[in-house]
Amino acid sequence: MLMRDVVGCLNFWGISRPAAKSRSLTVAALSRLLGFADKYRAATLGAGCAMMLHMRFPASLKLLLKLSAALLVVAGLSGQVGVGGKPREKTYHWVATWAASPSPASHDPAQMRLRKMEFNDQTVREIVHITLGGEQFRVRLSNAFGAQALAIGAAHLAIRDKGPAIAAGSDRTLTFGGRPAVSIPPGALVLSDPVDLKAPASADLAVSLYLAGGPTIASTLHYSAQQTSYLGSGDMCAAPQMPGDTTVTSSVTSWPFLTGVDVMAPKAGATIVTFGDSITDGSRSTADTNRRWPNILANRLLAERKNHLAVINAGIGGNRILHDGAGAAGPQYGPSALARFERDVLAQPGVQYIIVLEGINDIGHPGGAAPMSEDVSAEDMIAGLRQLIERAHERGLKIFGATIMPFTTMPLTAATSPKEDKRQAVNRWIRGRNDFDGVIDFDKTARDPDQPIRLLAAYDSGDHLHPNDAGYKAMGEAVDLSLFPR
Repeated sequence: MLMRDVVGCLNFWGISRPAAKSRSLTVAALSRLLGFADKYRAATLGAGCAMMLHMRFPASLKLLLKLSAALLVVAGLSGQVGVGGKPREKTYHWVATWAASPSPASHDPAQMRLRKMEFNDQTVREIVHITLGGEQFRVRLSNAFGAQALAIGAAHLAIRDKGPAIAAGSDRTLTFGGRPAVSIPPGALVLSDPVDLKAPASADLAVSLYLAGGPTIASTLHYSAQQTSYLGSGDMCAAPQMPGDTTVTSSVTSWPFLTGVDVMAPKAGATIVTFGDSITDGSRSTADTNRRWPNILANRLLAERKNHLAVINAGIGGNRILHDGAGAAGPQYGPSALARFERDVLAQPGVQYIIVLEGINDIGHPGGAAPMSEDVSAEDMIAGLRQLIERAHERGLKIFGATIMPFTTMPLTAATSPKEDKRQAVNRWIRGRNDFDGVIDFDKTARDPDQPIRLLAAYDSGDHLHPNDAGYKAMGEAVDLSLFPR
C-alpha cells in the first residue's frame, strides 16, 4: 500500500523513480500539483505523501514532499469554499426555503384546460414566497405523476418585482448538469445547478419554465396556490415583463412542475415542514398576500431572530391520512399522507421539525367526496399518525401533532354525532402526547367556546370548515416557538 502511494505521488508529478533518485524535480512538476483540486483524491494522495516522509529520501526530496502534502491538504479544503471565498459544505448546507406538494393531473383533460394547465409553446412564470434568504439557490422540478418524459426547454430564476415583472439585474439562467434544457423522466425529480442570487428573507421569487412544443398537460402540479402566476407565448424566461399581466387569460393559480426552492444556508439552518390538508394549504385565505398559518409562523420566527429556520408548506387540499383522493376531484386531493410522507417531508433538505395537521377529511369525506367504503375509525386514524411519528423518529426528526379543528354545520345537538365522536377521540389522543414530541392545540384556538363543535364566527371563512385570514393568523400565533430551540 505504501509503495502504491509513493508511485501514485510520483506518477502524478510526472516523475519517474530514477529521476526522483537523481533529484531532477522541477518547478513545473510542482505547479502541476497546484492545479489538482479534487479533494477526495487529494486527501488520499496527501496521506500517501505524508507516509513517504518517514522513508529514507534525500533532504531536498523530503522538503518537496512536505510542501506537496501541505498543498494537497489545501486542495482538499478547496471544496469547502464557495463563491467569494465563503465557506460551503461543512459549514453551509442546502435547506428547503419554499415547497409545494404535488398532485396528479385530473383524469379529464377538459378540466386541465379550464385551469389553463395545458401548455402550447408557452412560458409559465411561477411566483413563490421564500422564508429564508441567502446568496445561492437551486430549484426542484418534478414529473412525479407523468407518464412520459417532460421537456423543459429553458428555466430561469429571478427576484419578482411586482406582478410578473422581475427585478432588474436579478435574472439567472438555470442549468441542469451545465445544460440549459432538461428532459425529466416519468416519475422523476431534477435539481437545477446552483445559481448565485442574493435574495432577502420573505422575498418573492419568479421561476420561469419554457414548455416548448405541446400540447403539454401539467401531469404534476399543486392545484391551489393561493398565488397568481403568469403565462406568456414562446420562450419568455428572460423577459423582464410579460405582456397582458393584468388580464385573467394570462394568469394561473396553480404551480405546475415546480415543487421546491432550496437555499444554501449556514449549518445551523433547518426547515420546519407543515404537513396537512387544505387548512395548512391556506384555502380561502386572501390570494397573493401569504396569509396561510405557516406564513404567519415563518414571520414570527423571523421577528424573534430565529432566522435560521425556514418554514415550508406541504399541505394539499382534501388530503387524508389513510386514503388517496377519491371521485372526480380525487387527483387534486393527492396521495394519502402515508404515501407522500417520504417525498413531501422526509426528503426535504434540512428538515428538522414537522407539524402534522391531518384527519379532518378522513372524518368528513366518506359519504360525500369519498365512498362510505373508505370510512375509518378513530383507531385507524391514530394508527396512521403513529406511522408518521415512527418514520420521523427513525430519521431523528421532531414531530408535533396538531388537533383537528371543528368543521360541522350541524346544530349543537350534533355534538354526539359519530363524526364528532371521532374528532374528539383523535384529539384526546393527540393531547395525551403519546409519541408526539409536542402538541399544538388548533382546536382550542379556533373553536367557539360556547359551541365547541363550531369555528369561532370571527375566524370562520363562511364555509364553517376553513378559517379566514384572522383565523389563520390566530393559528400561526398559537404555535409555541420554544418547540424549535435549534
